Amino acid sequence: MWPYWLMFSIPAFAALSTENRERSWGPWIALGLFFTICIGFRFHVGGDWYNYQKLYELEIGRAFTDPIMGDSGYVLLNRLMLHLDWKIYGVNLVCGLIFTCGLTAFCRSLYRPWLGFAVAVPYLVTVVAMGYTRQSVALGLIFWALAYLEKGRFVHYVLLVSAATLFHKTAVIMIPLGMFLYRQGWLFRLVAVGLLTFGLWSAFVAQSSEHLWNAYVEQQMQSQGAQIRVAMNFVAAVCLLVYWKQWKKVYPNALLWFWMSLAAVACVVLVNFASTAIDRISLYLAPLQVVVYSRLPYLARKQRPPETTVQWILFGYGAVLFVWLNFATHARYWLPYRNILFE
Repeated sequence: MWPYWLMFSIPAFAALSTENRERSWGPWIALGLFFTICIGFRFHVGGDWYNYQKLYELEIGRAFTDPIMGDSGYVLLNRLMLHLDWKIYGVNLVCGLIFTCGLTAFCRSLYRPWLGFAVAVPYLVTVVAMGYTRQSVALGLIFWALAYLEKGRFVHYVLLVSAATLFHKTAVIMIPLGMFLYRQGWLFRLVAVGLLTFGLWSAFVAQSSEHLWNAYVEQQMQSQGAQIRVAMNFVAAVCLLVYWKQWKKVYPNALLWFWMSLAAVACVVLVNFASTAIDRISLYLAPLQVVVYSRLPYLARKQRPPETTVQWILFGYGAVLFVWLNFATHARYWLPYRNILFE
């Protein structure tokens, strides 16, 4: 399991030793390539490995113009990789690249970018990017979209979230967040978000909405560990709410994260009602952990030195990685880590 610790250690040590406001691209490009290779060239790693292999094989012999069953972006990517003969590794490589680019773009906009990236490794990189391929692409595009939304670029946000919907239809739930950008122009955003949400829902979700409701709610589909993952978002949300007065004075577009925090709190209440559905939703709220903990050393500077806060955050997420690798029910599907380059 040492490759997972290596992936965590690189940004963690950078957060401890070189964290500053400099945004030179060199180290980030190297980090992005490393993570893209780890994600993209993994070999029989992840709980859904064989399911994604079957999805790839289902596209054999099909043309780009054939009818599409499933998430259109992911299906078309599979057909492209079949045409190029890159196999499932080409699919995973492109998906890993999109996820890593989105996460990197988001982290580089933060107060402590290396700390934010380290926070993402134990769950979002290790479990999601190496296990839930389609949803990891959607999450990577949402990270990218949130980086634009923080800069006030509403159009960029909706375009990227719309692209995320092509890879996992549940990403449509993030469109309404664009309404909370800033007070000016709220009526235009309200109308635009309403129309876009309706359009995306009709195009990608409506046909399967009855099946999703039946599977996730009526049949009470359960996700092991959902309570823990929801709780991780909840703790970050509480930290934001505790420092809310200071947060909204320092950081622009604070309402974005305020409403995401309220959603994270609501998930704690609802997770026992439909754990799988809430687990899927809470994944899109996970950027809250990255942004809150990257800013917490500054927000809590009057209570303790920023370096101490950084150390505690890294210790906490190192513990998350340790517990998951050693005690999680499905961790065996990630162990040992294998890479096609060394097979």
